[in-house]
Amino acid sequence: MADKEISQAVIGRLPRYFRYLGDLKEKGVERISSQELSDIMKVTASQIRQDFNNFGGFGQQGYGYNVNYLYDEISKILGIDKQHSLVIIGTGHLGKAIAGYTNFTRRGFVFKGAFDCNPELYGTMIRDVEVRPIEEMEDFVKKNKIEIAVLTIPKEQAVPMAHKLVECGIKAIWNFAHVDLDVPNNIQVENVHLSDSLMKLSYNINRYENND
Repeated sequence: MADKEISQAVIGRLPRYFRYLGDLKEKGVERISSQELSDIMKVTASQIRQDFNNFGGFGQQGYGYNVNYLYDEISKILGIDKQHSLVIIGTGHLGKAIAGYTNFTRRGFVFKGAFDCNPELYGTMIRDVEVRPIEEMEDFVKKNKIEIAVLTIPKEQAVPMAHKLVECGIKAIWNFAHVDLDVPNNIQVENVHLSDSLMKLSYNINRYENND
């Protein structure tokens, strides 16, 4: 199982499964079939079974899936059954919004530090985290064994900052800067290009308007 290569498409669906199963848990649902889950999520029952079979299946013939068990197993697969420490680099509007989103903490992502190059922001608080000078970032990351860095800085600054973070021992970068980062293969990078998402939305609006 550990050596099996799982497609990014399957990995991309796991958070959706997790969210929907969490909703089912809150409603007191104890078990669900692949077809019932299909009706809720708008993913085919066959696709659901194929996705789960990548990790061992989880279901029983004639019974379906135990919601609590499946929720816990997907939590383990996603690695959110344990805490991950984060720092945020860049505390402008986007950085503050991300750091202030309390649902991340519920999922085990805990913000430990916030850094910026604007002296006017030093000492200000985002929730219970103090904004520090960017010059303190490297020492802080090393001492606190930070795993994940969130980049919400201009693209010109993002590339050299990513190199510094790699040298500090960071494991992953959540990159909101509009540039692709060139880092070693063992550093996990998730690029979030907000304008790309909006352009995709625009394409779909345009496609449906043209089909009317």
